[in-house]
Parts: sequence; C-alpha cells; structure tokens
Amino acid sequence: MTELTEMKCEACRFDAPLVSDAERAEYGPKIPGWESVTVDGVERLKRVFKLKNYLEAVAFTNRIAEMAEAEDHHPLIVLEWGKVTVEWWTHKIQGLHRNDFIAAAKTDALLNQDS
Repeated sequence: MTELTEMKCEACRFDAPLVSDAERAEYGPKIPGWESVTVDGVERLKRVFKLKNYLEAVAFTNRIAEMAEAEDHHPLIVLEWGKVTVEWWTHKIQGLHRNDFIAAAKTDALLNQDS
C-alpha cells in the first residue's frame, strides 16, 4: 500500500462514504499521536503539537495552511504560544474520510521541516 503521505486528497462528494472500519484499522496506526474526538456529533482526528516558542508554532501553522491549500482540504487550527492544535474531518460528509488520514499524515511530516 502507498504511504499516506504519498497519497492525494480526492474531491469529496456529499454522498461519499465515511471511513470504513477496515480503512480505520489500516490508516490509524500510520498516524500515531492522533486521537478520535467527537464534536457536535461529528468525528474528527485531533492532535496537539508542542513547539519551542510562538514563532515556531506560527511557522508550523503556515506550513499546514500551505499543504491544506494544495490538497484542497482544510482543518481547524488553533495557534497558541508553543502549541498548535489541528483537527481534520470532512465537512461535506460530517465525519471522517480517507482524506483526513492522508492530511493528518502530511501534517506530521511537516513538523520537522525547516521553516
């Protein structure tokens, strides 16, 4: 199987299926550190990233934003001093899609890139 970071998010339709149990079992272990949370009845992938200071957190946030634009898939990002919280879910289907696991893996890959 192709690594998640090598995959591309696909345009999601309103009738696209939520991630299956088999996909969840396959993709979940590839994004350690991410947790499943439910907000207003919608499942999301969430991770809190700790950084050294505010400027590193801003730079990381900007890298996530650039990747999100390239993938045409956009997360909730909360920026704080030394901390960035990211939540991925697919708005059109109100839950998790394979795209969310791809985006989470790509977010992890951005963490150690130079600003």
